[in-house]
Amino acid sequence: MSATQTKLVTFDPMRTRSDEKTLESFVPDERDIFLPPFPQKVEDLGLPLRFLLDLTLKVVSTEGDCTTANVASRLGVGFVITDQLLQQLYREKLVETKGVVGLHNHRYGILEHGWDTINQLIRHNSYIGPAPVSLKSYSAMITHQARNRKPVAQHLLEKALENLVLSAAAKQTLGLIASSGRSLFLSGPSGNGKTAMARAIVNAIPGHIWMPYAIEVDGQVIQVFDPHSHRMILHDAENYDRRWLKISPPLIVVGGELTIDNLELSNHKSPGYYEAPIQMKANGGVLVVDDLGRQRCSAIDLLNRWIIPLEHRFDYLTLSTGKKIQVPFEQIVMFATNLTVSDIADEAFLRRMGYRLYVMAPSPETYAEIFNRYAATHGLAVEPAVLEHLDQRYGRERREPKACEPRDLIDRVIEICKYRREPIRLNADTLDMAWNGYFGASASG
Repeated sequence: MSATQTKLVTFDPMRTRSDEKTLESFVPDERDIFLPPFPQKVEDLGLPLRFLLDLTLKVVSTEGDCTTANVASRLGVGFVITDQLLQQLYREKLVETKGVVGLHNHRYGILEHGWDTINQLIRHNSYIGPAPVSLKSYSAMITHQARNRKPVAQHLLEKALENLVLSAAAKQTLGLIASSGRSLFLSGPSGNGKTAMARAIVNAIPGHIWMPYAIEVDGQVIQVFDPHSHRMILHDAENYDRRWLKISPPLIVVGGELTIDNLELSNHKSPGYYEAPIQMKANGGVLVVDDLGRQRCSAIDLLNRWIIPLEHRFDYLTLSTGKKIQVPFEQIVMFATNLTVSDIADEAFLRRMGYRLYVMAPSPETYAEIFNRYAATHGLAVEPAVLEHLDQRYGRERREPKACEPRDLIDRVIEICKYRREPIRLNADTLDMAWNGYFGASASG
């Protein structure tokens, strides 16, 4: 049987290293105390030998030019360990040697018996990719990093919040959250910066996080690294365990699409291979549950699911075999809602929240400051008459101003002026057009 006839579920995050959207700028390694040590021997990997041999055989089946070096790169382990695994497969008559490339570097091919074995393997575990880490190693590493990171610096918090107009009390609360790692319940009218505050917090978290590609539990694999949610950091460390990636503290945002199922292991419709749930991907960073109460499941059921993790900082997940595993819950969770808090959360849940913050609609002075700041970012001047005109429209139409509306109205003014091919100006004419397009044409406009 040829390699093209063997169906494997592959996970090759190495490809994302050339994706600029996934990579952040280079960060030199400055005595990284969390650097995962380089495994010197097979036992250091913390994985069952049979699991490693099976994974290695599947990797070999996907390599056009199968050398020890290529397999080592795919597995994320050293030459010596990889050569030992390949030599064991050779002794089991699953692969054959096809020559020497260099020291500890040979060329291999799969024998007929090897292909038969692969077909049996993928019926039980179809994962192929970097060697996972053990659940024990993952739990210890994530917990150690989250609880021993540097304190949040005041200047980093100020920088993270610099584009938000907030009261001193609100800034202090957000600073306490970033510093303590506790969670936050944000409430208040929509459009007033609740989600923006949540997004800003992650930028204040110092340092980076070492995250594994995947973890192994009882021969099954849970994919943890997500190129859509995690941003890799380029660094100059050399002697480290390459089954781990250095990433920025992750930010995971979910809204009305969230269901209870999103908080459990997701099966890849393939045996022995799962995707980690959102809270596991958010470890070391921030998880934002936006529009709480508008999900496709009961808010009470959703919040009850969080009670144990929020209080004890660990979570339980269930494998398809029925076995429950304990994983770290080391993230800041921020719930944001514009509904009445008493309608969606009881005191038992709210007591487990670290902090609560009510975000009010902006006062006229705050609205003006937000408007002026955003206009300034586009090099636009704002005459007092412009703000007076807007204030009158809000009054006539009995609309409560929202903190997001200065940005939205100015953006539409820019679009209107570009469409007209005229200089960008903030005046009653352009703002009325923007207003009508944003809120819908009004007879009072």
